[in-house]
Amino acid sequence: MEDRYAFLAEWFDQHASLLRRFLLFFYITDGSVEMYDLKNRKKYLKRTKCDSVNQEDLFVGNRLNIFSRQLHLVDYGDQFTANKLGSEKERTLALIKPDMVSKIGDILELINASKLMVTKAKMTKLTWSQAEDFYVEHQSKPFFSALVHFMSSGPVVAMELVGDKALSIWRELLGPADSAVALTEAPQSIRAQFGTDAIKNVAHGSDSIAVAARELEFFFPSTVGHGPSNTALFTDCTCCIIKPHAVSAGLTGKILNSISAAGFEISALGMFYLDRAKAEEFYEVYKGVVDEYPVSLCSGPCMALEIHGADAPRTFREFCGPPYPEIARLLRPNTLRALYGTDNVKTAVHCTDLPEDGILEVSLSHASSAQRFDTFPCCPTVRTYTATFSQEQSPLTSPVTRRL
Repeated sequence: MEDRYAFLAEWFDQHASLLRRFLLFFYITDGSVEMYDLKNRKKYLKRTKCDSVNQEDLFVGNRLNIFSRQLHLVDYGDQFTANKLGSEKERTLALIKPDMVSKIGDILELINASKLMVTKAKMTKLTWSQAEDFYVEHQSKPFFSALVHFMSSGPVVAMELVGDKALSIWRELLGPADSAVALTEAPQSIRAQFGTDAIKNVAHGSDSIAVAARELEFFFPSTVGHGPSNTALFTDCTCCIIKPHAVSAGLTGKILNSISAAGFEISALGMFYLDRAKAEEFYEVYKGVVDEYPVSLCSGPCMALEIHGADAPRTFREFCGPPYPEIARLLRPNTLRALYGTDNVKTAVHCTDLPEDGILEVSLSHASSAQRFDTFPCCPTVRTYTATFSQEQSPLTSPVTRRL
């Protein structure tokens, strides 16, 4: 029998308001997929090659875009898959501490170089009580109070890392807990490069698989509405979305570094996934102009940022550059789209076009504390955009299409 991996997968059918469950098969030899409807007990998708699915994407908790349907892998479908992939793919928490949030771009580049994948991320600020709960195992240690005070002193960035032997790779990448010791024993480690002491040591890493599961549940709870809230300010802000192609190409760290180097403040950060319907609604203003935008936006995980500052929508839009990377490279070679975009669809980043939509787009891409970061609500953004076109103006003079 031909080797294949099997997963239990879920897809929310918005038209029927039903959560549909499937058995998803991935054939190792040619990368084709097949789907079986568990409720109706019949084949839903015959064996077909799907370029958007790769073997490294197959792990419990991930989301796959298969022919415009976003499937959530919730469990292994058979013992062979569990034995083969369960022992290979590990999940661990990477928690960037308050004084190193400004170095998140550099740290992400090191993570990418180590072949680990960031599957969840959010910027949050721990309360004193939350910091105590998270570090409860250190409660009897003499440094506990200082640690809790430091961890609740400013924003942190929590990330789920997935990969072969992810726990040991991340801890090795970090180096010894005391940054002074790391300088001697592991001079190339993250703590040796950026750390100060045993508390201000850049980042936290889980000790074991069991601890990782608990810590990931703390920051990314399975129950919607729980867990630490995000850090979005919703004032003097604009929205930036690092597109899926840039995330999958490992450009997130470079883009974040470019944004910070240009003097912009990243006041909130979160990874989320869009399905086709929500992507089309978000990009409805571009319908008939660039129809490929929604397909690109729902092809994988996005990284949403809140950029905070005076006149942020205008200044950051200028920093993103012209919407077409080839033109951007000629006219404004130091802009984000010139540096990281590849074509007219894969432009690396989306940014808010209209100043009045800055807060609205941030509020949509950075869900409230009652929602998950890895979901994206159906968005009424188009109400504002549509109003732009409803004033019987020529599309060529519209503030939006002038940029296309």
